[in-house]
Amino acid sequence: MIILLYLLRIKYILDSNKDKKLYIDILIISFMDESEEWFEVIKLKDHLYIIRERLDEVEPRFLTKFTNIYLIIGTNKALLIDTGTGLYPLKPIIKKMIGAKELLVINTHSHFDHRGGNEEFEDIYIHESELGNASMIFDISFLKDSPKTRVQLFERRNFRYNPPHTLHPLKDGHEFDLGELTVKVIHTPGHSVGSISLLTNQKELFTGDSAHFGAMYLPKKRKFPTMLSSLSILLDLFQESDDIEIYPSHEDFQVKKVLLESLIKGINDIETIWDTKVKDKYLQAWVLNDGNFTYII
Repeated sequence: MIILLYLLRIKYILDSNKDKKLYIDILIISFMDESEEWFEVIKLKDHLYIIRERLDEVEPRFLTKFTNIYLIIGTNKALLIDTGTGLYPLKPIIKKMIGAKELLVINTHSHFDHRGGNEEFEDIYIHESELGNASMIFDISFLKDSPKTRVQLFERRNFRYNPPHTLHPLKDGHEFDLGELTVKVIHTPGHSVGSISLLTNQKELFTGDSAHFGAMYLPKKRKFPTMLSSLSILLDLFQESDDIEIYPSHEDFQVKKVLLESLIKGINDIETIWDTKVKDKYLQAWVLNDGNFTYII
C-alpha cells in the first residue's frame, strides 16, 4: 500500500477579531491506492485525459452514473477542469500525471460534484458570478442518507466542503495559454448563472453541465430562453468547424453536435411531454423523459 502525505489548508475566521484570519495546515494521511481504485483515468489523446468517478456510487438518486473530470496538458502548463465530488483525493492522481508542470484548476460551475476537491488546491478559477458560492463553506449534509455507505467517508469533513485558499474570477473570452494549447472561456448560463464551457485550439469543447446526455438539470421554465441562448452559442461554433468534439461533464464523452441539436429541440418541445412529468421528492423537482434525455426541472 502506497501512503501519501499531503497538506490541506483550512481557513478559520476568529470570532474575537473579524479582521484576523488563522490558517491551519492539517496533515492528512491518504492511501494512494484508494484514489487510484476510485478514479478511472483514460488517455484520450497525448494532451488530453478524462478522469471519471461514479456519481451513482455517491448518490444514485441524482440519476447520473458518471462525473467526467478532464486534464489538458500543454508544453508549459496543465489545466484541470473540475475537481469532482471530493470523496477521495484527486490531487495525487493529477500530480502523478503532470510532474513538475504548473497546474491551473477551473470549475465549470459551483455545484458539489464539480467543486468537491477544491480544497486540495491552492488556486481555483471560476466565473465571476459564482465567486460568492465558491468562496463559502458548502454544506453537503443532503448526502447523509444516501443508500451508498461509501458516502460516510464525508464524515471526516463533517459533510462540509471548505473553499480553496484563493479564487480567481473568470469572464467570457478569457484565454489560457498552456504552451501550444490554448483554452478559451465561454460563458454559458442556464444550468447555473455562472456556468462556463471551454474551447481549445484543438477543436475540443468542454460543456460542463450545460449539455450532456442522460439526466439534464434544467433551470425553471421561465429561464429556458437563457439556457437555449447558451446552447445556440455553442452550436454556432460548428459553423466555423464541423469537426469539433464535445466533452461533457457527465455520461458520454467525445460526442458530436447532435448532442446540442437534440437538446435544443428537446427543450423547445418540452411542453409536448409536460403532462408526463413526475415529482421527485428527493430532488424536489419535476422529472420528464423524451427518449433522448431525462429532464430535471
